[in-house]
Amino acid sequence: MKCLIIAGGELREDFRAVLTETAAAADMVICADRGYGYAKELGIVPDVLLGDFDSYTGELPEGIELHRSVPEKDDTDTMLAVKLAISRGADEITLCCALGGRFDHTMANVQTLVYALENGCRMTIADSCNVITVQGAERREYLRREGEYFSVFAYTPASDIRELSGVKYPLRAHTLTASFPLGVSNEITEERAVLDVASGTVVVVRSAAG
Repeated sequence: MKCLIIAGGELREDFRAVLTETAAAADMVICADRGYGYAKELGIVPDVLLGDFDSYTGELPEGIELHRSVPEKDDTDTMLAVKLAISRGADEITLCCALGGRFDHTMANVQTLVYALENGCRMTIADSCNVITVQGAERREYLRREGEYFSVFAYTPASDIRELSGVKYPLRAHTLTASFPLGVSNEITEERAVLDVASGTVVVVRSAAG
């Protein structure tokens, strides 16, 4: 099941059409706090509203499932949304409006990617410039897209890369560490890149060049 979560970070003008299309293709749409304001602007009707609503102070609609939390809690609103999505059977989550603004929120959202991975769900953070995901010990292929950097960072202290091929700077039998950004600003040069992680967890960032 595909789920879209709309958070309360930055929504750039050039991403609005993509967000609308993503919502139309999703089986479930969850708005976390201020994310409902974005959905309302774009005419997206969510299935669930969730959060402490400290950043969205407008009127909440009737007839939509509402989960209201308190500001003093361990989970971020985004984490609550991810947990709810997984509990409802989501195995693929796209998180939008999750970047820009406060860096602590961005960091929390990257950690939420790891939570989803550990709970059997493939999750992606997307905006107009970036697509961010995490990968554990497995082999994945990534299709080449024009004008895009392909960066791989160790999330765990050490991540053993069996193979990174189809890229400008390939790796084989190499250990990436969380203390050195060796994998930044790579490029996919073949039709697809192969990333085979033997152990550990990596963050994969695809960023628009320029």
